Amino acid sequence: MNIKNFEFKAKVEDLDQYENKLLELKPVFHGLDHQIDTYFNVPKGRLKLREGNIESSLINYDRQDTADMKQSEVILYRHEPNKALKDILVKQLGVKKIVDKKRKIYFIDNVKFHFDTVETLGTFIEVEVIDDKDAFTTEQLKEQCDKYFHFFRLSKSQLIDRSYSDLVIG
Repeated sequence: MNIKNFEFKAKVEDLDQYENKLLELKPVFHGLDHQIDTYFNVPKGRLKLREGNIESSLINYDRQDTADMKQSEVILYRHEPNKALKDILVKQLGVKKIVDKKRKIYFIDNVKFHFDTVETLGTFIEVEVIDDKDAFTTEQLKEQCDKYFHFFRLSKSQLIDRSYSDLVIG
């Protein structure tokens, strides 16, 4: 599945404060997922295998590393957990990094909200405005993303420019 999205990720101290603010909007709660993301060595973009109790996917994505709202081009393959898939990827590509996180997942229409606690890194909010049906223009996606950035009253200094895999040491 090819997906176009606009997103931002922000480092925050009091995750509950932001989650409680979102709850005022009555989002749909999808659950708490313990996710292990294994990033592989690839020549372009990023390739990760997500293993979780809610989301299990092979995800290829390209986006600029800027501390701002940014567009991503994503190819997502959802699958049932399968050790063989990971074994093949590890053998053929090698592991770049592993990210261990606990993620609360909410939705409001096409907007996905993550409240993440990432091992060794701390707490983050990630907002993804998702278009998997080619229903929105890039400008509409960006406007939705801006709306939630301002809703949470975040500052540009809180925005993270990289993937969690780039932040994890080791």
